[in-house]
Amino acid sequence: MQIQWTAWATIAALLVFLWTILNVAKARGTYKVSAPAVDGPPGFLRAMRVQVNTAEQIILFLPALWMCAYLLSDRWAALGGAAWVAGRIWYALGYYRDPGKRSAGFLIALLATLGLLAGTAVGLLR
Repeated sequence: MQIQWTAWATIAALLVFLWTILNVAKARGTYKVSAPAVDGPPGFLRAMRVQVNTAEQIILFLPALWMCAYLLSDRWAALGGAAWVAGRIWYALGYYRDPGKRSAGFLIALLATLGLLAGTAVGLLR
């Protein structure tokens, strides 16, 4: 079974997650928020929320991605993975600018995860 496209999607998702972690580190320096503090100016809080929400979402996304790849198709899973990555980037960029602009990216990533779960179910039923 070839799963190379899903592996690439996983690398992309992990790089997005790493990007959000680095943005929190950068915000800590910019806003002078020393660890372990998790409160500070709005710019810091936005960076922190993006990273925490991405951590929350990746826990559901990664198993769904790999189950879909294994049970349905590497390419279908990778497409869902690409959609998730695009959605999370859109979410993050929107949230960094204005928290009210995060919804579209959040919805894209959520629908991608739900699609991966649906693909897993289809694969199980085949």
